Amino acid sequence: MPGANLTRVEAQERFDAIQMPIHYDVALDLGKGGRDFTSRAKIEFDAKAGSASFLDLIANSVESVVLNGTDLDVSKVFADSRIELANLLEHNTVEVVANCQYSNTGEGLHRSVDPSDGNVYLYTQFEVPDARRVYAVFDQPDLKAVFDFTVD
Repeated sequence: MPGANLTRVEAQERFDAIQMPIHYDVALDLGKGGRDFTSRAKIEFDAKAGSASFLDLIANSVESVVLNGTDLDVSKVFADSRIELANLLEHNTVEVVANCQYSNTGEGLHRSVDPSDGNVYLYTQFEVPDARRVYAVFDQPDLKAVFDFTVD
């Protein structure tokens, strides 16, 4: 089911496979206006060699997924708001470029234009599990991480 929340079993399996700390380098291009924006996430993490896991992402489309220098076939690895990561190494880097959509429902990233002055305002609370609406992420509170954000 698209956008389904993580189950307890999935959370435990992912916690057992992924080693902390995780490092995210997230770049958001919010300058084009409209209903969507470009999200780029570079995620560095350690894992049990040979294990498999997945990233969470709710996006209109995924342009690319690169795992440890190898381009993955998006049509095979992205489904139901998840990006499958197989055959993980001890040290991993995954890069995801996606087209995400602004929200006005209390989830994800909100964008509004003030009609009185034309200024653009952005807002989010990133409550679990809403970060996945803005960038690819292990959207699980017990997987601690360091974040660097660039916003254009």
